[in-house]
Amino acid sequence: MTLASEPFGAEAFDTITALRENVKQAAGAGALVGGDTAEERDVREASARDSLVIVPLILVAVLAILALLLRSIIAPLMLMATVILSFAAAFGVSILVYEYVFGFPGIDPSLPLLAFLFLVALGVDYNIFLMARVREEAERYGTREGMLCGLAVTGGVITSAGLVLAGTFAVLGVLPLVALTEIGFVVAFGVLLDTLIVRTVLVPALTIDLGRRVWWPGALSRPVQEPTTEHQPLVPATKPAQ
Repeated sequence: MTLASEPFGAEAFDTITALRENVKQAAGAGALVGGDTAEERDVREASARDSLVIVPLILVAVLAILALLLRSIIAPLMLMATVILSFAAAFGVSILVYEYVFGFPGIDPSLPLLAFLFLVALGVDYNIFLMARVREEAERYGTREGMLCGLAVTGGVITSAGLVLAGTFAVLGVLPLVALTEIGFVVAFGVLLDTLIVRTVLVPALTIDLGRRVWWPGALSRPVQEPTTEHQPLVPATKPAQ
């Protein structure tokens, strides 16, 4: 049979769902409805389920690793928030580019999950490079000076790595496959966004604003206690006997 609606639209997917229920009622539970539209609907449904299961697991695992590394709760939460924000911005801009610049009719069902995996993995790597060094410097100079020192030391490495990775993924955009062009563009744009703005401006600004509270409940979150000395009464020195 041939569907009257557009074969890969929401109306066609709803028709497949209703058709399967009717066919099973008529021919038994073993009756199947196949075809390109039915397969595409199944792929989209499976991708949506994978996103609901895999994304929270990734976030929890990464958050635990950052908490153990930085010995803090506030810093990992802040860093994960910047990673999620960076992904959302990159994916939103990419959707606009796909539709209004490239003229693609839609996106690959697996694109959101793959883009999330790549961008979160790369963003967390940059977070570890930066904040691990910042924590070392903060133990000696304080949070503000530690952030400035850590950014100065790791900035060149992070920027260079980001440019190389962005160029590598951008090469996928020249291949004659829509799915590869989409994943190449979103990852390249997301890496540049994370490298040049999030890791260079947003994370340092948030860390400086939070101050030592960013390391809570670790030892660095507590104010440094200056040693106190009691004032002893001055005793005039006596001349040595001649």
